[in-house]
Amino acid sequence: MTPSAYQTWFAPIVPYKYEGDVLVLQVQSQFIAQYIEENYIDLLAKVLFRVFGTSVRLQYRIVIDATSDAGSTIPSNGADTHMHVNSVKREVQAAPAPAAPAADVESQLNHAYTFTTFVAGEPNKLARTAGLAIAKQPGYTAFNPLFIYGGSGVGKTHLANAIGNEVKALDPSKRVLYVSANTFKLQYQDAAANNRIPDFLNFYQHIDVLIVDDIQYFSGLKGTQDTFFHIFNYLQQSHKQLILTSDRSPLQLKDIEDRLLTRFKWGLSAEIVRPDYALRKAILRSKMEQDGITMSDEIVEFIATNVTQSVRDLEGVLASLLAYATLADCEIDMKLTEQVLGRIVELRPKHISMGDVLGAVGEHFNVQEKTIIAQTRTREVMIARHVAIYLAKELTDFSLAEIGNYLGHRTHATILHSFNLMKNQLSTDPVLRHQVNQIQSVLMR
Repeated sequence: MTPSAYQTWFAPIVPYKYEGDVLVLQVQSQFIAQYIEENYIDLLAKVLFRVFGTSVRLQYRIVIDATSDAGSTIPSNGADTHMHVNSVKREVQAAPAPAAPAADVESQLNHAYTFTTFVAGEPNKLARTAGLAIAKQPGYTAFNPLFIYGGSGVGKTHLANAIGNEVKALDPSKRVLYVSANTFKLQYQDAAANNRIPDFLNFYQHIDVLIVDDIQYFSGLKGTQDTFFHIFNYLQQSHKQLILTSDRSPLQLKDIEDRLLTRFKWGLSAEIVRPDYALRKAILRSKMEQDGITMSDEIVEFIATNVTQSVRDLEGVLASLLAYATLADCEIDMKLTEQVLGRIVELRPKHISMGDVLGAVGEHFNVQEKTIIAQTRTREVMIARHVAIYLAKELTDFSLAEIGNYLGHRTHATILHSFNLMKNQLSTDPVLRHQVNQIQSVLMR
């Protein structure tokens, strides 16, 4: 084996006892024993057979308290019979967790990110609901791990921190740690370079709620993935909570080991999508209240209409408006808003007609405008009609009754039902959501 692997895994082993046919090797944690069993047991079995013959039985002694020499012994289960080394069934539950450090850990949470400042809406409803449940019973819900994914700036980091902050608020004794995937990687590399892997593992095994942000950056990092795999297993089996965020779903992650991907899908994968118009307005009003900014409803609606990509963009626009207004010593009016937004985003046309909506939808689904308006009820036409109604409600100033009149004199109730149906479908159907976003992008050019 390589010198670095030997220094990491075998040099710290203490030959604790050899009595009868039992050899006891003392290791610093259950994780170390598990890692050796999974990765080096064949090599170890050959050496034991060479030295002791066929009668030796291997056990590991786990250090619990170094000051009192307390420990717990568990048997090996990995020595193959063809290596002529006897083994017994491993009783993992017999080995208690290593003693926790006396001092609490610094959570690294952003204390400004709470559920109070996280504005709820349809695009984040599932993830937020799961997060609230986890905060009350971390590690004891069906949402372990909670895998939050979505595009940049939609609120993943905010929600993950909000869960951690709520856990600490409800139970200050809980050890909560927020760490970026990149920081975790650097910590692992430093520990490996300085032969401190056992200390690294021991630290993470004592976390009650582990939040790893941007897990996609583990891609291609075999050593980091391997170590995180074992930490994940230990925490999950110990009813500790794992919260992971990513810019893509587990199915779309590249160069991540299958065994990790499988575990990412054990709990709940919750997507946070781009904020819709209603949520954008709610976010703006919430931020205005927090920052003491006063703007008219017209300006709020103008910003919500034109800044559509992310929560971060909305916050950036508000910060820019406040800065310009402060420097110019003036109020935030429509003229200033148009000037500031014109430098940040491409302003969408002020008016989108029903004809524009039907034209874009018809072109995307290859359905004629007159067919969408008609009473045709084929599946393709029905989908196009529902999408047209949804976009008309979201992007135009028309009332539901006006939209219904334009679409073949359909009733207000019919249009409302269609709109709500499409809204629910978009929250669960990523393919349809992508199609609607494409059409919306065309209309906003």
